[in-house]
Amino acid sequence: MTLVGVWGRCFPRTQTWLCRRAVPGGGRHYRTALCAQLKQPLAIEEVAPRPLQPQEVRVDVHFCGVNFADILVCHGQYQEKPQLPFTPGMEFSGIVLETGSEVHSVKEMLWQIPEKVPLLEAAALPVTYGTALLALEHRACTQPGETVLVTAAAGATGLAVIDVATNVLQAKNLSMGSCLAFWEAFSDMDLVIAAAGSDEKCQLAMQRGAQASVNYTRGSLKEAVQQLVGNDGVNVVIDTVGGNVFLEALRSLAWEGRIVVVGFAGGTIASLPANLLLLKNISAMGLFWGRYKKQNFPVFSRSLTSALQYCQQGRIQPYIGAVFKLEEINAAFLHVTQRKSTGKVLLSMK
Repeated sequence: MTLVGVWGRCFPRTQTWLCRRAVPGGGRHYRTALCAQLKQPLAIEEVAPRPLQPQEVRVDVHFCGVNFADILVCHGQYQEKPQLPFTPGMEFSGIVLETGSEVHSVKEMLWQIPEKVPLLEAAALPVTYGTALLALEHRACTQPGETVLVTAAAGATGLAVIDVATNVLQAKNLSMGSCLAFWEAFSDMDLVIAAAGSDEKCQLAMQRGAQASVNYTRGSLKEAVQQLVGNDGVNVVIDTVGGNVFLEALRSLAWEGRIVVVGFAGGTIASLPANLLLLKNISAMGLFWGRYKKQNFPVFSRSLTSALQYCQQGRIQPYIGAVFKLEEINAAFLHVTQRKSTGKVLLSMK
């Protein structure tokens, strides 16, 4: 059975779920990327499997997602701080090797992958598309005809938000050079605006479904958005950058607009000017997708089930920007921290 899974936390050394490798005599051992010391490179080790508990399964992992949060965990800068040593990771896809004596069906932290969804794409779905779906639908309650602004639009979450907004929420296409008069003539259509830090990233976001783009290193994000949509502003902002980009996006909101804080990839957490919320009746809210596992598991599970279903139907298509081998995990982390990554970064165990 092929499946996609979510790691409830970073695994201690004794609870590693990683790639199987055969050894002489028919035994098995497993490769793991181990964080033994914070802010230091991870080491690849081979460990023996522990006995399977009655309600557990053993998975031959094919692909793992690399998330910015994984890097923060390994630097001791994430809200969850596991005990050393540990194996970082939040999502994977693979094949069930063995089940415990009390396991009769797939549930909790595992979801069966539909036949038409490759393991490569499945591994890219949980965190980014789970976040995109909850941000747009559950938190912002995005409605038909509303305008969506996405920051860090060429990143994994940004491209997922564009994909969902365009292909699930049925946004319509407008060219990058659309003038205000053209937008007003089609005001019943959704408009997805991608904001990113380079022309190349803006171009990628446009290729992946955004109808307009803004390079926020070239000037004021607020003024650029105003040129696209006029003084009314955008209805929804999904922000993963923080800092000044968050503040500019906040000031770009329309009356009763909503901004969803997903992360702080820019490294700065901005102070919220509460008077702006009052003047325009704006709502500012956060989204920590993983927290729903404990607080509202049905919502959490539904986001991943929906992502798998949309992918099977061809309505969404994850963009895989880079695939590294497990032994290259430190290079993968550097690829992300140096802002070279676009789309989803994965580790291949094969």
